[in-house]
Amino acid sequence: MEKKFILYSFNGEGMCFAHVLLNAMEMHGKGYDVLIVVEGSSVKMIKEFHEDEKHPFNDLYSKVKSANLIHGVCLACATKMKVVEAVKAEKLPLIGSMSGHPPMSEFIDKGYQIITF
Repeated sequence: MEKKFILYSFNGEGMCFAHVLLNAMEMHGKGYDVLIVVEGSSVKMIKEFHEDEKHPFNDLYSKVKSANLIHGVCLACATKMKVVEAVKAEKLPLIGSMSGHPPMSEFIDKGYQIITF
């Protein structure tokens, strides 16, 4: 049975977001089907990494992005946190079919286990 995980990142603190990225890369390296949904205040990390190429986690973020592990960024939260343009500049999908937010049930229905940060 394939191991399928969605990592929902809610926490906007940089170290927490870095752990989402680290876990995604590690799981991906082991062959797991793993994706990240950026939600809540963590959406501001996209802008922070986009604007600061010298950020300590920029390389890790770039690797995760290059591996296409970021499924999408919450449209409602990106709008609220005023980072929609940064998300678009990063060419990441803005998602949110549940009142502007990405529903977990969509992934559960596809057999994914959800882990929240």
